[in-house]
Amino acid sequence: MNIRLLLKSACLATTALTATSIVIAAKAESTRTPIKHVIIVVGENRTFDNLFGGYRPAAGQSVDNLLSKGIIKADGTPGPNFSKAAQNIGSDLYHYEVVTPSTGAYATLPQPYTTYAAGVPQGVPDARFPADLPNGPYQISKYVSYASYTGDPVHRFFQMWQEWDGGKLDKFVWVEKTIGTGSNGNSPAGFDPKEGAISMGFFNMNAYTDANGAAQTGDAPYFKSLADSYAISDNYHQAVMGGTGANFQAIVTGHAAFYTDPARLDGSPATPPVNQIENPDPVSGTNNYYTQDGYSGGSYVNCHDLSQPGVAAVDQQLRSHGTYERKCAPGHYYLVNNYNMYWNQTPSATRTLGATKFTLPPQKASTIVDVLNAHNVSWKYYSADRGDDATVFANSVDGVNFPVTGGAPFHSYCGICDPLTGYLQVMTTSEYAKLQNYGAFLKDLTDSTLPAVSFVRPFEAFAAHPADSTSNLYEQFLKTLIARVQNSSAWDSTAIFITTDEGGGYYDSGYIQPVDFFGDGTRIPLIVVSPYAKKGYVDHTYYDHVSLLKFIERNWKLPTVSHLSRDNLPNPIPSRENPYIPANRPAIGDLVDLFVFADRDHDDDHDHDHDHGHHGRDR
Repeated sequence: MNIRLLLKSACLATTALTATSIVIAAKAESTRTPIKHVIIVVGENRTFDNLFGGYRPAAGQSVDNLLSKGIIKADGTPGPNFSKAAQNIGSDLYHYEVVTPSTGAYATLPQPYTTYAAGVPQGVPDARFPADLPNGPYQISKYVSYASYTGDPVHRFFQMWQEWDGGKLDKFVWVEKTIGTGSNGNSPAGFDPKEGAISMGFFNMNAYTDANGAAQTGDAPYFKSLADSYAISDNYHQAVMGGTGANFQAIVTGHAAFYTDPARLDGSPATPPVNQIENPDPVSGTNNYYTQDGYSGGSYVNCHDLSQPGVAAVDQQLRSHGTYERKCAPGHYYLVNNYNMYWNQTPSATRTLGATKFTLPPQKASTIVDVLNAHNVSWKYYSADRGDDATVFANSVDGVNFPVTGGAPFHSYCGICDPLTGYLQVMTTSEYAKLQNYGAFLKDLTDSTLPAVSFVRPFEAFAAHPADSTSNLYEQFLKTLIARVQNSSAWDSTAIFITTDEGGGYYDSGYIQPVDFFGDGTRIPLIVVSPYAKKGYVDHTYYDHVSLLKFIERNWKLPTVSHLSRDNLPNPIPSRENPYIPANRPAIGDLVDLFVFADRDHDDDHDHDHDHGHHGRDR
């Protein structure tokens, strides 16, 4: 069938479904709390310890980080328990394992590489850092300024499971040295991922002396001020082991995307080309050189089938940690890394599908916006660079200048950070109009037309992604955004959730709960800025990205996204031995504990109802 006819048919069917849902939902549900506006801001690729490793909270509060564990001292130097974060050399000679034997520890860390960091030579050892760093976390800003660009660590799915190493967190450097971002079809002979030990770097919010003897007042000052003034979590996690694309999918679906039939373009599951299927088993005679993996060499996994490479190893870890469901449908090949969305920003611009194109075919699984639509709760997804932002924000945004690379201001639209462009029910209907840019967000604030739920993806230049952005630039973006919200009519009823999509492969010392096949992944920052946020509070409840969906569902009395989505999990009951580990795992919280409301709803102490019979198709 002609692709235009297929898209037209899908459009008519989805439009009819949407119209029916709106009739059923005669009016928007009232909220259980004073929060009428949720704004979710998602930067990129920073773990909790990477930013908050040296954070000291207000009196009466505790925090789990590098400093509190004694891994570092307040000045960023190694602490009495530095060896707890030591990195070991692994051995995985026959087939993929999550937990690998150790053959010894690194005497010193291998020198970090530059990868593609802006302003420095590309893909070489980073001469700004010593070649003999002690084996453990090192303070990046001892050697380069907090605002400097540095290399990009490894952050792919099977790699991150191995870095975790069953909870020992001791294989970050070994994974960087052996497989890096993937084999990508290259020969194992002489293979060099060119990573070194980028993953072990962190910033320090306390005063310190840099390697040149200069006194510094502390890194990440705006993040620190937000933590001191509002509420943070020190137990919030990326939902999926791996990178940006898979985690943005989890943010809108509570689950994972999968390969669909490119011949039908209707969201039906199918088997992807063989070269796009992950095979993390090491090539014979190598130590952890994956057979098929990388940005041009495999990202789909049929995790329902225990015979598939890597699946049994992850399943074994789930079971050993008390999790017995992989949450993988039969015959579905799930995307666990980064592929482009089928639509490139607009309904008329589609990407070519095929074995060498690495594009996710159209999706039709249920998302949080389908739930919002069915219950007449307004929403928009503001992705900063989409549409005409390149001209609207030619040189600066709210007075903050874009960094200049190659002689021009750097913007760069991030397609994998705009996940709803992959969904039929959005891109083939009038719902597409709700995918807008950052200029529209600012206008909606000014015009008092902000929707109930807003997703905001910063400009790539300000998103904090290593190599092409910095945490300093993310702070500048957030500072202007928060000021805009605080000066708007929406502020008194708003909660701004600030996080990153994933840890970017940086080391983090926090506990990780195996929830299902896809993760959880590394601990990442979460800050809540709101008139109702607990001041200077550090919440230890276990959360991940799907907790954002749980908060939305609870606040607006909504059902869960699908029968597979993680918003069906219960809220955690902290174990007596360790408040960070749920006694009833797998479990994730709904973020309500970060707030204080003067008049709590009588239902507020109970989980929201789970309605599994709602609209849409679960895949």
